[in-house]
Amino acid sequence: MKALILKGPHEPFIFEDVPDPIPQNGEAVAKILACGSGLTIQHVKAGRTKVHFPIIIGHEITAEIIELRGDCGELKVGMPVTAYFYFTCGHCKWCKINRETLCNNFKGYIGRQINGGYAEYISLPAKNFIPIPTSINYKENPIETGIISDAIATPLKVIKKARIVITDKVGVIGAGGGLGIHMLRMLNLYNVKTIAIETKQIKEKSCRDSGASEFINPNSNSIKEVIEDFTNKSGLDVVIDFVSSKSSLETGTELLGSGGRLVTLGGSGDFFNIDSGNMLLKEIEIIGSRYCSKQEVIDSLNLVSRGLITPLVTEKVSPYQANDLHERIEKGNVIGRAGIIF
Repeated sequence: MKALILKGPHEPFIFEDVPDPIPQNGEAVAKILACGSGLTIQHVKAGRTKVHFPIIIGHEITAEIIELRGDCGELKVGMPVTAYFYFTCGHCKWCKINRETLCNNFKGYIGRQINGGYAEYISLPAKNFIPIPTSINYKENPIETGIISDAIATPLKVIKKARIVITDKVGVIGAGGGLGIHMLRMLNLYNVKTIAIETKQIKEKSCRDSGASEFINPNSNSIKEVIEDFTNKSGLDVVIDFVSSKSSLETGTELLGSGGRLVTLGGSGDFFNIDSGNMLLKEIEIIGSRYCSKQEVIDSLNLVSRGLITPLVTEKVSPYQANDLHERIEKGNVIGRAGIIF
C-alpha cells in the first residue's frame, strides 16, 4: 500500500510503498477513503509530541472494512467506519463509566503507538472501529465524516463537562481553528451565546457564520470592554481554551465572572498564574478535558446524521500535497478542518 511516512520530527512526509497491514486476532483492516488533518497530529510532525519514528500519523478516518480476523463483534466486510482515537482496556472503572480518557490501562493513540490513517489501509482492534450511520453520505463527504470523531465529539464532551446551559455566555479561545469552529457550532446548536476569541482576523466571518455573536482579538486593548458589553459586566460563565498557553490561560481566567469555569484542552504544559483570592471569592473552576468517550463519538455521528450540525472542512488535498497542508496548519492559516483524500 501507499502511505505518508514521517521518518523523524520536522521531517517532510514521504509518500511511499509499505507492506499492507496484517490483522491480528480480534482486529480488522479497513480501506481509508479520507483522513482529517488537525493540530493534534501536526504536533507529532513538529516534534512537540514524542513518538517512535518512522510512523504513519492520522486518526480522523473515514474507511470501509475489507478484512476481519477472529471475533470482531458487529463489524462486517463493506461496513463504513470511523475510529476511536484512544486504545483503552474497556474493563477498568473509568472505561465502565464512559470516561475512557482516564483508562487505568491506557495503551496510547492511533498514529503514535501504532500506524494511523495517513495510508491506503489501516489495521485496528475491532473495538476501535465505530460504524458510520447509513444516513451519512460518507462517500460524497469523506473528510467531513472522518472529522466528526474528534472535531465534533470533543466539543460535545466539553459542553457536558463544563455543565454549559442555555443561559451561559461562553468565550472560545482559538475559535477559528479546527476544534474552535466546531465548538462554536455545537454551542450554537444548543442556543448558547458565544464570543470568538481569535488572533487571526481572517477567521472572523467563519466564526460568526458558525454562531459567534461577537469576535475579538485577545491582544486587543478593548477585550475587557467588549466582554463587559457582551456579559452586561457580569463576566463570562465559561471560557474554553483550545490554545492553552500561559497567556491564553491567564486571559481566560481574568475574563470569568462569578461561578466561572475555565476549560483547557490545548495541553501546552505551560504553568500559569491565577489570583487564588479571586478564585475563591468567585468560586472559579479550572477544568481539564481530554478528547471524548466512545459514546460521545457515536452521539456526534448521530447529530450529524440527523442534520443538526454540519462539519466545516475548508481544504481537501491529495497525499502529494500533505506537506504544504501541514505548513498551513502549523501557521494557523486553516479555517475549520482540513484533510487528505486517498
